[in-house]
Amino acid sequence: MTSESKIIKEMSFMNSITATSLSISIFGAIATWMALSFMSGFVLIWAIFIAWAAFAALGGDNTAFKNTVICGLFGVSVGWIGAYMFLALPFSETIGVAMWAAVVVAVTAFAVVFASNFSFLAAVPASVLSYAATFAYLLQTEGKMSISTLTASSFENPLLIISLSVVLGAIFGKLSTVSAAKITCEQ
Repeated sequence: MTSESKIIKEMSFMNSITATSLSISIFGAIATWMALSFMSGFVLIWAIFIAWAAFAALGGDNTAFKNTVICGLFGVSVGWIGAYMFLALPFSETIGVAMWAAVVVAVTAFAVVFASNFSFLAAVPASVLSYAATFAYLLQTEGKMSISTLTASSFENPLLIISLSVVLGAIFGKLSTVSAAKITCEQ
């Protein structure tokens, strides 16, 4: 190999941190544009990034992709059930809002982690992050913590908006990982 072709080869590839940084920045920009334009109202960019982080934390491979989607959707479902329990059952009137919320969290958090006894629900980080994202959406978005939101057949419902965001987060995580690997060449 000539010195000129060796220089060209070295310039053609990046180290893994640079490649990952570039890939995440490009796909992060695409995800942001999508979430703020034609997918606005159907996904939340912060929930996409939470699921993307779960994918990375779980190893960033095909198994992580599968686990992020399955456990992420499970976490959203348990969060939805918890919110519904909190709103539909009248215990806040007898034991107080704070105590009833604590009981609901105790029950549903136990369920999220205990479910990891089943191998297909063993990716607890994805379940917990999606569970938390569900409550973040409901509690931090004005007017969303309501039975009407939980039972809506629209993307107001966290079962739809957070779930789609979780799936897209896993997809963007996978795309960024594959792209980074394609432009990486460890010397």
